[in-house]
Amino acid sequence: MSFIPDQIDMCIMDILQEDARTTNKEIASRLGKSVTSIFERVKRLEAEGYILRYIAVLNKNKLGKNLVAYTSVTLKEHGQDRLPAFEEKINTFPEVMECYKMNGQFDYLLKVLVADMEAYEHFNLTKLSRLDNIYKIRSLFVLSESKCEVELNLKTGQQIKPQQKNK
Repeated sequence: MSFIPDQIDMCIMDILQEDARTTNKEIASRLGKSVTSIFERVKRLEAEGYILRYIAVLNKNKLGKNLVAYTSVTLKEHGQDRLPAFEEKINTFPEVMECYKMNGQFDYLLKVLVADMEAYEHFNLTKLSRLDNIYKIRSLFVLSESKCEVELNLKTGQQIKPQQKNK
């Protein structure tokens, strides 16, 4: 039987999305549950693949990564071995933050993060355009960012509040 997270599990994931350093004790206090039950729930969410990893969200601009490009890539050939070969190679490039196989006018959409236009040109000329099987590359550059979320909306609002300790 397949595991399906309940409302408490969803609240735990919401809290951890806000701050992955939140302790089991803090989560238990916020949700009115025992520390042991929260520990067991977190371990199950990890084991079942709902929680993939814990990360810190960094300020890209403070780290000199000021240019975001969305680059569409169209391949020449789409054979069974050609798409995985492209994905395997593109996933080795640290400049590529995200890679999506698409339907429609192009085959892949990449989110590329670099310092500036010169760095993007270098990436494009020395890495991306040199890949075998590339037919067309088109890029759009982000001028400003009004919203960038990394948290999934689980719609819990973390409504469960401590009223009575449940074990």
